[in-house]
Amino acid sequence: MQLNNVTLGIAEWRDLIRRVEIGEVREPLVNIDDSDAAPWDAIFVGGGAAGRFGAAYLKAMGGRPLVVDRWPFLGGSCPHQACVPHHLFSEAARELDYMRWNSGTLWFPKFDDSTASILDLISLFRSGRAAAHAFMNWQTKEQLGVEYVLNAEATVIDCHTVNVADGSYTARNLVLATGAQTAHPRIPGIRKRGVFDFASLIEDLDYEPTKCVIVGGSKVAMEYGSFFQATGCQTTILSRSPLMRGTSLHHVDEDLRIFVVSGMRARGLTVHEDSATLEILGDEHVEGVRARLADGAEIVLDTDFVLLATGELPATAELVRTLGIELDEHGFVEVDTQMRTSVAGVYAVGDLIGSPLEMFKARKCGMTAARNIMGEPYTLDLSQYPDFLHTTYEVTWVGLTEQEAREKYGEIIVIQMPPNGLDQPIPLPLAEGSMLYAFTRPEITGYQKAVFDARSRRLVGAHHVGFGAKDAFQYLDHLIKRGITIDELGEMNELFLNPEHFIQLSRLRAGQHALHDL
Repeated sequence: MQLNNVTLGIAEWRDLIRRVEIGEVREPLVNIDDSDAAPWDAIFVGGGAAGRFGAAYLKAMGGRPLVVDRWPFLGGSCPHQACVPHHLFSEAARELDYMRWNSGTLWFPKFDDSTASILDLISLFRSGRAAAHAFMNWQTKEQLGVEYVLNAEATVIDCHTVNVADGSYTARNLVLATGAQTAHPRIPGIRKRGVFDFASLIEDLDYEPTKCVIVGGSKVAMEYGSFFQATGCQTTILSRSPLMRGTSLHHVDEDLRIFVVSGMRARGLTVHEDSATLEILGDEHVEGVRARLADGAEIVLDTDFVLLATGELPATAELVRTLGIELDEHGFVEVDTQMRTSVAGVYAVGDLIGSPLEMFKARKCGMTAARNIMGEPYTLDLSQYPDFLHTTYEVTWVGLTEQEAREKYGEIIVIQMPPNGLDQPIPLPLAEGSMLYAFTRPEITGYQKAVFDARSRRLVGAHHVGFGAKDAFQYLDHLIKRGITIDELGEMNELFLNPEHFIQLSRLRAGQHALHDL
């Protein structure tokens, strides 16, 4: 279906995508200007965040990109099965948490978790996700001027050539952006009905779970587990390592970790750290999970629902056979700081190159590849970046932990709320989003910590559990990298009540010649 000379509105794009998904339309969706004789500067194999943003950046620099994706829409898994549903579920978990803690008080009715449904939230998401798909297809074509072929599997022939449907396209460069999928561990019974990962959960869940076992301790485990528990589905996490201590998370402060995991347990979620999942039980459908705990004891957990949260791996076998590209020890494509693979003219971006599997990284490394392809040397540093996850809170951090800062700088100071050594809970840190907790459950209002190098007075780490502060951490990351000090923080203007209290707390200490903890 040639669409280059056709202008579809959002509603028309939604209808076309729907027709593809139900099988009414099977042909490729082609947006290519056949009258343009200019050569392709790059073919982006994959139109997720990395491919779409990379192609848009290359086009903005005067190049000619082509994006190819097997799905009938751009944007990849994030709006379709991953990031967007998890944010919806996390918001629902937060609302349900408020209702539980305040059940039967003020204007809150007695909480009845039988009215909260995992299946209803998934259905709500599925009914609305096409809006994002339609917009990205429209914007990429009409506003960004990027050409693409959708609803067609790409076959990489060599480092310059890709076959798509009945066509063959050649470019100066190839950018691999094919993403990653859940790593399925070798556990007996893993193929039974009732075992899901984040993607199949969205597509295939057709019953309301009553009990859940999550295998793995990743962000997915914590975020989806908190949502399931909030709906009243009793949830158990089986993690090989302590939560938030996996290799995919960096710079997690121990005090922050303790507050978060303790909060999950306080809400009824069972967490077995340092455990091993041995077998998924049942005939055709899941009935239980057999596991070995940290003390060596074996248990059987009754359940009708298992979620795999065991990390992700890319499908790279075909790329290795065709191109000979090198992989790292975890199976991801090895790239340098310019996104170049071991094969000249071939770049790799997004989840295909490994951790962090985050949206900002996908977009930035797509941009990095584009700039280098267009002759502008540019490197991407992923050694430090802000990170986050959701439980029923926003959990956000950037920079060094307290322990890492002590090891690096020796003399540090810590400003935190609530401070240690109090004889009763206080409602701090306090801001919009936590006011009801402050007056009803002060012990769960939130937690935050700022870490400073005492000699240079520079902020080197910030850590927060609460509400409304997440966006500030992208700016804190920028300021930390530029060496902002406690004195400069104290001179900034804050909004009252603001969720990240680092500015006013810095002001309480900035006047000290010799800094002390607060």
